[in-house]
Amino acid sequence: MERRDSHSDRPKYPHPFIFEAKLTKAQKIRSLILGCIFFPVRIFLAGICFLLMWPLARLRMAGLSREARDQPVTGPRQWLVHPIILMLSRTAFFLLGFMWVKVKGRRATLKEAAVLAVAPHSGFLDMLVLCITHLPTVVSRSENTSIPVIGALLEFNQAVIVSRKDPESRRQAVSRIKERLTSNGRWPQMLMFPEGTTTNGTGLIKFKPGAFLAGVPVQPVLLRYPNNPDTVRWTYKGTTWLRTLFNTTAQFYTNVTVEYLPVYTPNHEEKDDPNLYAENVRKLMAKALGIPATDYIMDGRMPVNKLGGLSLPVEPPARDTLSLLRKDGLGTPEIEAVLHNLFKSCQSISAGSRVNMDQLSSILGLEDKKTAANVGSLYCNKEGTVDLRQMYVSVAAVSGLVAFQSLLHTAFTLFDTEGRGSLTAEELSGLMGALVGFPQQDTTELFNELSQDGQAMEEDLLKILTTHPTYQKLLSKYLEPKEAGPTVSLTNCKSGNNNGEMQNSNSEFSANKKAD
Repeated sequence: MERRDSHSDRPKYPHPFIFEAKLTKAQKIRSLILGCIFFPVRIFLAGICFLLMWPLARLRMAGLSREARDQPVTGPRQWLVHPIILMLSRTAFFLLGFMWVKVKGRRATLKEAAVLAVAPHSGFLDMLVLCITHLPTVVSRSENTSIPVIGALLEFNQAVIVSRKDPESRRQAVSRIKERLTSNGRWPQMLMFPEGTTTNGTGLIKFKPGAFLAGVPVQPVLLRYPNNPDTVRWTYKGTTWLRTLFNTTAQFYTNVTVEYLPVYTPNHEEKDDPNLYAENVRKLMAKALGIPATDYIMDGRMPVNKLGGLSLPVEPPARDTLSLLRKDGLGTPEIEAVLHNLFKSCQSISAGSRVNMDQLSSILGLEDKKTAANVGSLYCNKEGTVDLRQMYVSVAAVSGLVAFQSLLHTAFTLFDTEGRGSLTAEELSGLMGALVGFPQQDTTELFNELSQDGQAMEEDLLKILTTHPTYQKLLSKYLEPKEAGPTVSLTNCKSGNNNGEMQNSNSEFSANKKAD
């Protein structure tokens, strides 16, 4: 395994949520040969270690009442079981090829820092850092508790469990985290990956505020894998987890460097603002890593780029929709017909223009049902329904078939459900979500920019989207059509009235047809 310390030879990626292991032909041959030997042997031996940990992890909490489980474990359950689990955990990673770990700096004591903030988060094999830091408690999603062995180890760890889908669970998790971090040493140290998801390491994405909510000192911890080939990373898209595991175990060994930075003590302003605290720690860690602090973040299960208060998907559903339609053999006239059908349905269907997948397939008028299903999956919610307004507005915005000023007027009318000529904060959120093809949770900043007596006017929204230094980027970069056609430059639209009322379902296309 060659060591790689430079950032200059890293592959270029469009965003931090995609990674493909890059192996030369010689490295591929070597990995294939060694992997056929090392992979089964190493997985088998590491599996034995995890199987031995399973009953021991259960034993630590066996017989304890619910009230006792909510308190830190002490006595023999702590000093007898904990060292054994730590030894077996480190042995398992040793067997997987993580034989040596280079440690820089000094780990802070519990009194000095109640939480360790680790970044960048590269993949599931980052759990090695728990062994190096003596198994601090963690935060984990509820789905992991049902995984054999992992669920037992989370119980042993007394991890804070949170369901991302349940707001009450998230509130309880925040309360537990604050309680533990301010317990004056009663609870052990916590370890968190503040990025909240894995990335390719080309930049630090925005930190979640969890590790910084209590306003207590944190110790930033840098986690590096200076290897060539780089096999450890596993992200939203790219190399699969199985290929990641195979490529990593196929190496003779894998280099790891853990660097403890000095403890960061927040000032009064940072204590009052966890987001500011998180941002300042992120910038400090990014500087130490020699990589940029980016505006990307994982919003739910969707990687997005932050623009003001807006969340812009790194892979816009509207562009994926156009790609699917074109792969299905649709040209510009057929795509225009699809938009026409969507618009008509937005006007005729009640209940917020939501339809199920079967209805969507009929509305799109596509012969290939699989394509219709794939398009619908880009927009459907947890109930399996699609908001036609969101699909129509987002696809029309990037298609180049509709002038932006005309489209904005149409969208404004669709979301102005009471015909007031203005939008509430909730309706504005819906409109902006439709424009970018992804639900928006925080449009307060935008609403405050253009609000008049708690209402947002169409003319003001058009003006701010075409002239504001921040929101103008939405049009000039994110929504700019990429294919040739009868387009109208989005950033050259002037504030003012449109051609009036929507007289018929074809009105939104007329401006471009006349321009032809």
